[in-house]
Amino acid sequence: MTQPEHKRIAVLGAGSWGTALASLLAANGAEVRLWARDCEQATRIDADHQNARYLPGVTLPEGLRATCDLSRAVEGVEQVWLVLPTKILGEFLASHADTLPRSAIFVSASKGFEPGSGARIDELVERALGDVAFAVVSGPTFAIEVAHGKPAAIAVGSRDAAVAESVAAALRNDHIRCYPNDDVIGIELAGGLKNVLAIAAGVSDGLGFGANTRAALITRGLAEIMRLGEAMGARPETFFGLAGLGDLVLTCTDDHSRNRQFGLRLARGETMDEAVAAIGQAVEGIGAAREGHRLAQASGQEMPITEAVYRVLFEGLPARQAVTELLSREPRSHEA
Repeated sequence: MTQPEHKRIAVLGAGSWGTALASLLAANGAEVRLWARDCEQATRIDADHQNARYLPGVTLPEGLRATCDLSRAVEGVEQVWLVLPTKILGEFLASHADTLPRSAIFVSASKGFEPGSGARIDELVERALGDVAFAVVSGPTFAIEVAHGKPAAIAVGSRDAAVAESVAAALRNDHIRCYPNDDVIGIELAGGLKNVLAIAAGVSDGLGFGANTRAALITRGLAEIMRLGEAMGARPETFFGLAGLGDLVLTCTDDHSRNRQFGLRLARGETMDEAVAAIGQAVEGIGAAREGHRLAQASGQEMPITEAVYRVLFEGLPARQAVTELLSREPRSHEA
C-alpha cells in the first residue's frame, strides 16, 4: 500500500461521509483529527472508536482522534478536508477564516451550492480564504462501503497537478483508485446536480413508473447537466467520468442514497420536513434544486428535470404530474 504524502490531516464534519473519509485517511497512515460541531459526539467517538450515530458497527483506526475544538483540529495540518453541509459551509468558512491555515490544501468532499448565490465550493473557499491550494474529491462512493474497505474509484480534481497528486496519495491504497482531473467546475457541478436527479429517480420509482422511466431520467438528466456545464466552462468529458455518470448512476439507483430515499418518501405522500427528519442527515438535493433552477435561468439553459424537481419542492406541483409532464414534453431538436 502506498503511504500518504501528508501525515497530518483535519477532516471537518463528523457525519457518515466525513467519518468514512477520516477512517480511510487514518488507515492509510495519516494522523487524522476529525472535527465535530457537537462536543458530546466528539467525546463519544474518541471513547468508543466508532461513530455510532452515522457509521454504526465500524471500528475507527487508532490514528483518528475526534475533537470539537477547531483550533486544535487544524493546528499543524497539511490538508483540511471540508465535509460540512453546503448550506452552512460559506458562513462557516467566513466565520473561521482566521483559524484555518492558509498553508494547507483545502479539499472539498461536500456536494452542492451555496443557498441564494449558487456559488460552488471552490468559489466559497476562495471568497473566504483567498488564493489557497484547493482540490475536490467526488465519484460513486457510499460512505458505508468506503468505511468497510470495499473497492472504489474516486476523481480528484484540482487546477494544480501537484495538489491533486498530494490528495490522491492520501487516499490511495490497494482498494481505492484515484483519477486526477483539472476540471474543478465540471466535477463540482456534476456532484451537486446529480442529487437533484436522484430525487427525481426516487419519486419516479416510488410512484411505480419502472426501470424504463428511471433510465430515461438518468440519460436526459446527464444531458441537461452537461449543457449547463459547457455553458459555465466545464469540459464535456468530465460528465462521462466518475464524478459525472458514475456518481449519477449510483445515486439514482441505490437505496443507500439519501436523495433517492427522499424522493421515494415524497412519492409515498410524506412532506419535505417529514422525509428529511426520517432520513436524519442532510439531503443536499433540496438546496441544489433551487440553485440549479437559478443557474439554469441565469445561463439560459433548458433543464426540464431540474425544473420539475424544483416545482415539486417549492411550488407544490404534485409529483405524479411532474413525471407525467416530463414524459409528455415535446423534445427539442438538440435533445435526441
